Amino acid sequence: MREVAFVRENADTWKEFEQILEGKTADPDELADLYLRLTDDLAFAQTYYPDSRTTAYLNELSTGVHQRIYRTKPVQRGRYRRFWLQDVPRAVAGANTELIVSLIVFLSAIAIGILSSAYDPGFARLILGDSYVNATLANIQSGDPMAVYKKMHQIDMFLGIALNNIRVSIMAFASGLLFSVGTGYILFTNGIMIGAFHHLFVKHDLLFDSLLVVYIHGTLELSAIVIAGAAGLVLGNGFLFPGTQTRRESFVRGARKGAIILMGLVPVFVVAAFLEGFVTRLTDMPVALSLMIIVSSATAIIGYFVVLPFCVLDNAPSNRNRPGPAPSKEDLAPVGAAVSRVHSG
Repeated sequence: MREVAFVRENADTWKEFEQILEGKTADPDELADLYLRLTDDLAFAQTYYPDSRTTAYLNELSTGVHQRIYRTKPVQRGRYRRFWLQDVPRAVAGANTELIVSLIVFLSAIAIGILSSAYDPGFARLILGDSYVNATLANIQSGDPMAVYKKMHQIDMFLGIALNNIRVSIMAFASGLLFSVGTGYILFTNGIMIGAFHHLFVKHDLLFDSLLVVYIHGTLELSAIVIAGAAGLVLGNGFLFPGTQTRRESFVRGARKGAIILMGLVPVFVVAAFLEGFVTRLTDMPVALSLMIIVSSATAIIGYFVVLPFCVLDNAPSNRNRPGPAPSKEDLAPVGAAVSRVHSG
């Protein structure tokens, strides 16, 4: 590409950076995306026009932007509030398709696990292991089907479960790097296990009793797996389907969005682990209390990860993500002047 054509093609981006350096405010995500494009342009210029004044201009511009991004600033007031009430819901709102797909895959796997256990008596042992099935059957015969939740000390159980939930969710997210197939596999295998587990109690007419106990923590825990799966699909789809962006830009954007969603699940991991470690073991609690905890958990998940994202999306400016107009000759003038200044230097 000729240098003049290169300057004309990327002038609009460079102009935005000049305006930012002159004091124009910019959205952090938008600024990060622009900076990635600028560094790409600089690398291209260094490769094909190493002795050009355009390369010197881009180096000067990127240095100024780098200092603008990374200079030390006091923590903005309301930063954390904005993260939890705007950034996370907005990321979830942008992943609504992935969330639906994740939920469908997970529920389908649960159904397959139940049906497979119903038609193959040995399926539950294959999936859950002989020791776990034998222990559960022994607990059912002794009249305390959920005694498995009483085996460990509360604090040890809380810490172990919290770490395991985080591990599974990180795996579901990171597996998106395998072209989204890895995330689908994590969702599918966990769903199969849940289905096989439920069928153990279906056979002994204890499904309702088991649900009252398991979903005290399971409402949050299983919801977190589905949402983490959606984050993994966002990561994988960002690479697979770049759309009008470069594949790199799309992947970086998907990774950022998925990571924000995953960070938003941290309180869910902690509360779910607390409930499983300290509350689920109370297997003889009143039905009304169990239902109250389950309904409260479901309400919190739906409110934060379904209702709030739509509210945030509705309140966002409608033209935020619309592409701007193509640069005109007048738009190119400031950039041309800046390049000329570098050339004349």
